[in-house]
Amino acid sequence: PDAIMEAINASIDFDKRLAAQDIEASRAHAAMLAAQGIITDSDAAAIREGLLTVLSEIEAGTFPFSRALEDIHMNVEARLKQLIGEPAGRLHTARSRNDQVATDFRLWVRGQCDAAIAGLGALMQALLGQAEAGKDLVMPGFTHLQTAQPVTWGHHMMAYVEMFARDRARFTDARARMNECPLGAAALAGTSFPTAQRPQRRSASTARWPTASTRSPIAISPSNSSPPPASAPRISRASPKSW
Repeated sequence: PDAIMEAINASIDFDKRLAAQDIEASRAHAAMLAAQGIITDSDAAAIREGLLTVLSEIEAGTFPFSRALEDIHMNVEARLKQLIGEPAGRLHTARSRNDQVATDFRLWVRGQCDAAIAGLGALMQALLGQAEAGKDLVMPGFTHLQTAQPVTWGHHMMAYVEMFARDRARFTDARARMNECPLGAAALAGTSFPTAQRPQRRSASTARWPTASTRSPIAISPSNSSPPPASAPRISRASPKSW
């Protein structure tokens, strides 16, 4: 292709930051294909081990990223083929690059939600410590930017604990809403392979997954087994330690 078209199509300069998520999702996809009898166990093992080699090269800074291969998905698969040969071509069975993009982004966002939830929890604990330390310190309260009745420093700190608890609940809710696995949607057109996530209905706008509700959660990372609490614990004004 013309150089300008190659430059327009290439996204590897920024989506290489999704390498860990892309490889994690591909390892899970290979395991699913083997579990469903779509590829052999030996092919799945070769794919999963080859992907770990690719990840180690990326982490070591020795991986040769290529703009000609456009994105992180094609870069990883091309290197995998060099490492393990023919079995690498079976990894893309019953999925599209659209599936990969959506899954990688969801895994990345899920990780960022977890980091934000953990950070907010640490901040709330620090504020609780301040509230406990200053529970007997009297200060002016404020209303409409004017001095009002006296309150304690502990009372004031607990107000911020409540605010950040609401923020943490928002991140938790966002995480739960986006924690769905697009792999197997095959660009929303569906697939004839008996995948574990095959859409039951196929249309341009919806793809339902054969689970008890609508879509299956992304069960790729061990961190997904213990999602953060849906909301912050109740906080006692009388004793911040009881939180």
